[in-house]
Formats: sequence, C-alpha cells, structure tokens
Amino acid sequence: MNETPTATYRAKTNYTEDKARGYANRDARRNVPELKLVERAFQLIPRPATVLDVPCGGGRVTVLLSQLGYEMSAADYSEPMRQITRETTAAKGLNVPVFEEDIERLSQADASFDAIVCFRFFHHLPNEELRRKVVGELCRVARKHVAMSYFNPKTLRALEQKLRRWRGKKLSVFNTPLAEVMGYFKANGFRLVKNFPLDLTNNLHLAVFERVSG
Repeated sequence: MNETPTATYRAKTNYTEDKARGYANRDARRNVPELKLVERAFQLIPRPATVLDVPCGGGRVTVLLSQLGYEMSAADYSEPMRQITRETTAAKGLNVPVFEEDIERLSQADASFDAIVCFRFFHHLPNEELRRKVVGELCRVARKHVAMSYFNPKTLRALEQKLRRWRGKKLSVFNTPLAEVMGYFKANGFRLVKNFPLDLTNNLHLAVFERVSG
C-alpha cells in the first residue's frame, strides 16, 4: 500500500518497534485464558476453513488456529507487528502468509476467506462511524463467519475503567454494548451465533457471527 491513511484511532500508528515488541512479549500467563477463549469460539467454525487474522498483532492467534488445523493468513497495519508474526510463525514451523492491511479498507475481494478473526482490536475504535466501517469490511471479506472481540460495558472491569476516567485518567479503550455490535453485523447480513465472555468480571468478550444464507 503506497497511500498512508489518516490515523483515525490512536492504536493505528501507536505500535512502533519498541511498543510492538513489548506487547508481543507481555506476560505469557495473560495469553492462556485469552487463547482458550479463542479456541472455545472456534469450536463453532468447522474445519477445513481459510481464516484471516486481522489485525494479527504478534501472531499468537494465528499460531493457535494454525495448530488447530485452520488454513491461516495474517495481516496488520503495523510493520513491526507483521515482522513479529513472521518470526513467531516461523519459529513454530508454520508457513503463513503475512501482509499489510488497513482494516478500514481491506484490499481483499469479497468472500475471500471462510472466516475472519478480529481479536483485541474493536475496543480501540472511538465512534460508531468507524465501528460500522470496520464491521462492514470484515463481513465483506468473510464468506461465512466472523469472530470478533469487543469490550462489554456491563462488566465490573468496564465500571472500573469508567471510574478511572471520572478521576481524570485518559484511556483509549471504548466499551460497546453487544446490542450495538449485533446491529452492525445485522446490517451486513450476519447473525449472532454465540457470545463468549472471558470470565464473569472482565469486559473482553468474543462473539461469533455467521452469514445469513439467502
């Protein structure tokens, strides 16, 4: 991509080499419950299937789903993140294509992949216009399923974040009600299959949607 899009949300251009490495090398114990969440959700998505992980971050979801038997591709706007994913997949002996994508305007053709996974990204989007645009792109490129995480406001963790904002803390995370998320998908011909919370208190949820046939 030669054209550089406007940074419409903070995380879009936030992942420099140092920050990308810091994110990818975070405490591995934090990865365990989140990867279990992804594995639970993908029990609803049959194999074989081609899956695009976007944005792929450091590649942990790409590796997991590859090991579960999905044919993976990975994409991210951040070059440091793409490089980390290449390193991560290569270290696991996986041959996964990794390429640049702006999730606001994916270069892939309609229905290019059987499924899309979009994990730990949606909460970065600060307004409805961006959320609607991103969901539209995910649904356009997905032939059958989209698994997307979001931050649910009806949780103790979300309440804690609200109190921190009230006390003057600047947080660049945005909680979105499931009903709002479902509305974006419904507008693109998808229905909710199941919503998975990380646990009883955390605001991280992962929802699986499928295209409505006919």
